[in-house]
Amino acid sequence: MKAKVQAITRAATRAKSFEWFRNLKASRDSVLMALAVIVGIGGGLISVVFYGMIEHGTRWATGISRFLSGAPGPASWATAIVAASGGLIVGGMTHYWAREAKGHGVPQVMEAVALRGGRMRPRVVLVKALASTITIGTGGSAGREGPIVQIGAAIGSTVGQWFRQSTDRMRTLVACGAAAGMAATFNAPLAGAVYALEVILGEFTANTFGMVVLAAAVADVVAGSFLGSHVSFQVPAYQLVSPLELLFYAALGLVSAGAAWLFIKALYWVEDLFDGWKKVPEWTKPAAGGVLFGLVAWWLPKSMGAGYDVINDALYGRLDWALLAALALVKILTTSITLGSGGSGGVFAPSLFIGAMTGGAFGSLVHWLWPGHTAPPGAYALVGMGALFTGTTQAPVTGILMLFELTRDYRIIVPLMVACVVSSIAANWLSKETIDTLKLARRGINLKAGRDLAVLSEIPVTAAMSRHVDTIGVSATVRELVRLMQETRHTGYPVLDGEGRVVGIVTLDDVRNTQPEGRLERRVGEIMSTDLVVAYADESLAEAMAKFDQHGVGRLPVVARQDPRRLVGFLTRSDVLGAYNRALVDERPRPDEEAPGRRSQHGSFHLDTPFSSRI
Repeated sequence: MKAKVQAITRAATRAKSFEWFRNLKASRDSVLMALAVIVGIGGGLISVVFYGMIEHGTRWATGISRFLSGAPGPASWATAIVAASGGLIVGGMTHYWAREAKGHGVPQVMEAVALRGGRMRPRVVLVKALASTITIGTGGSAGREGPIVQIGAAIGSTVGQWFRQSTDRMRTLVACGAAAGMAATFNAPLAGAVYALEVILGEFTANTFGMVVLAAAVADVVAGSFLGSHVSFQVPAYQLVSPLELLFYAALGLVSAGAAWLFIKALYWVEDLFDGWKKVPEWTKPAAGGVLFGLVAWWLPKSMGAGYDVINDALYGRLDWALLAALALVKILTTSITLGSGGSGGVFAPSLFIGAMTGGAFGSLVHWLWPGHTAPPGAYALVGMGALFTGTTQAPVTGILMLFELTRDYRIIVPLMVACVVSSIAANWLSKETIDTLKLARRGINLKAGRDLAVLSEIPVTAAMSRHVDTIGVSATVRELVRLMQETRHTGYPVLDGEGRVVGIVTLDDVRNTQPEGRLERRVGEIMSTDLVVAYADESLAEAMAKFDQHGVGRLPVVARQDPRRLVGFLTRSDVLGAYNRALVDERPRPDEEAPGRRSQHGSFHLDTPFSSRI
């Protein structure tokens, strides 16, 4: 009873807030702008809190590890025990409270934007923050950027749901939250905004761009007021030594694309490996992962955590090529174990780490071979960071802007542009999916096809098809067919046999292609097409559109899958367009239950009761 009262109270409070907000005398853009500012403030504040949580969590976990081992160093056998304990806690949290908080988070945001109208559960904010803090704090090889993107996106979604915004606005607010989190974390508002548009939304529009940039700017100011304005990486004054050096940076783009491909393959291979442990409780798997990456960290401590200090060493050329190459490979392994086993954290920082090590090792080689024509290895480490990030996301604009804002150094921008573009092209050649979209593609969700297909994938054929279908009998004459065309203004009809079962389709083209002599007296069954292309009632409009395009037809009879000769409706391209437009404005049709229909020799076929389906 108490729970019901609390639920009613929350609903009433939300309704009052919505009514107050709706009654404001403001334009739609002004309302969305105000919400973007709210999301930006929330994203900035939660970024500050999340940063503090990770700092304290790391200190506590390190202290416990040193206490258990009695050693002053950063890693020991106790590291594996602490990491396993953290994994056990994280596994329980994500398994019982919010499964979408597992992993690096960005694919879940992309799925929410594409398939759920931007709707995310508010509890993700708390669970993701706590789970990622524990994973990263106990030495997990992951970053805080992916989690803050998911946390910020969840804040944007929560604000949109609270004020009952439309689907389009919900998606925009989710992008605002993602941009706010990224901007506040890296002190990079422009790169954060472009990341949200290029990776999360996958589209650029003037209005959306303005709102996302506004949220990112507000978040950056809010976070800066607490943490101060800083540059993430201090780099020496690198510059292009010779125009010929661009060839080496292009080659680095190719190498980075290969390393990115290896990283993606390793991550999902390890994930499949842990998923294959069917007899092991799911919530215990992160603990097993903690033991594994803890043991690796004991051997090579520099592979622990986000590794920003190690990246700085690579940028200054303080590491030899063998250690750089080893760290790149080991980081791929530890990150794959951390996230593949069910830990919570991001892949952005590991991508920068792997890129810096790969670029540094490559730079050491070319600088040893051509010292007078190449920059020091640190320059290649810097460019490698952007190139490998681009290889994992296939988002070159974000990669270029992100590295520029992280370093505030314009002198290396041309090599960075060359390497990032080459890496993006090569990565796309190696795999059409990115580190984020591959998780969804493996579940049959195709985001590469664009938002249009994502919208159509949500709508069943029964929601768009016509149930009042004009038909013609197989024994009717062409004269009767022409009269029906004149009456209905249609140019194609399903053809039914004497039992009311669909046996073909006849169109105006079939009439025109018939010999003129005696044409009007011929039977429809003689000129109809029996090579039927049909849509099934349980298909999505995306599947139906693929049939339209593949076969070059403009109309599809809709039949029951269990009885492919039983006509249940008719679908045209205009029906699909109408359903798509209704979905965009959130005016979704409501199909009901299936039932048999009435038929006539020629005239109409009407379903007495429509299908039951849900968009």
